[in-house]
Amino acid sequence: MNKLISTILALTFVLSLAACGSTADSTTPQTSAPTQSVSDPETSASTDAPAEAAPEAVAITTLNGNMEAVELEVPYDPQRVAILDMASLDILDALGVGDRVAGSAQTSLDYLQSYVTDEAVDNLGTIKEADLEAVMACEPDVIFIGGRLSKSYDALSEIAPVIYLSTDTELGVVESIRRNAETIASLFGLETQVAELMADFDARIAALQKVSEGQTTIVGLCTSGSFNVLGNDGRCSMIGLEAGFENIGVDSEIDTSTHGNEASFEYIVDKNPDYIFVLDRDAAIGTDRAKLAQEIVENELVKGTDAYQNGRIVYLAHPAVWYTAEGGITALDIMLQDLETGLLG
Repeated sequence: MNKLISTILALTFVLSLAACGSTADSTTPQTSAPTQSVSDPETSASTDAPAEAAPEAVAITTLNGNMEAVELEVPYDPQRVAILDMASLDILDALGVGDRVAGSAQTSLDYLQSYVTDEAVDNLGTIKEADLEAVMACEPDVIFIGGRLSKSYDALSEIAPVIYLSTDTELGVVESIRRNAETIASLFGLETQVAELMADFDARIAALQKVSEGQTTIVGLCTSGSFNVLGNDGRCSMIGLEAGFENIGVDSEIDTSTHGNEASFEYIVDKNPDYIFVLDRDAAIGTDRAKLAQEIVENELVKGTDAYQNGRIVYLAHPAVWYTAEGGITALDIMLQDLETGLLG
């Protein structure tokens, strides 16, 4: 009997230990794969920043008909653009928004011909004389003009906001283009593209400045058989300002911003510049039966100058670009190519 009782007690004790071990295992922390938390959609929505809505309009600085800087509110991301300025069309094209051009003035520039030949783009006249009825009919959101149409600013403003941009010789051609490109880009939210488009121009100008250091020049415009000297206040000012030549053609107080001042060839001989740069206006505008600039310039008098003797008369190879599109991004590239060809070989 005593032996049976002892056996029962021993068995009870073993079962008790087993039960305790099982209980301990069930409360020990277990290592397992982490579970992915599921966020509450309402909580998640409340913490996400709302997408910023595009503005309906933007304020830009432009010129009015009196060439005064003014603030102008224009539609953001305009869908229909009327172009009466080739420099602005050039910039729109470079920014990749040429598909917004609903109407354009005529141009002979090769790289902008698609806007003239496209039947979907209305003919709005010329950069000197706009067809107001055609401009109105194309129903533009904004209109771009240049200096030749400043007198039409008020009439065009009755149709849509008019953006009038120009190059500022005090600021410089390159910086003017950068500023104008940023203005145009701001209409489409494309400001970040401008720096990339303008990236290599400063280095190219620095290379030209190495050639121009200590060198004098006369910059001339050939038109109707005459030779007009240009200063640093208008066309071709980049040669004296950015490229760095000392322009000795005219006194700084004389206005030459339009077509320059007519000069005799004796005057050129007297000045005897190291370089002569020539813009052929007749070729730029396609004047019929006009004498070539080289025929006008390379006469017996000029052949006696240092510039001629040293092969330093540079004829700007793309006169239409210099004359009608100065202020565009692609135009600046072409203008620099003309200088590089003439100066760097």
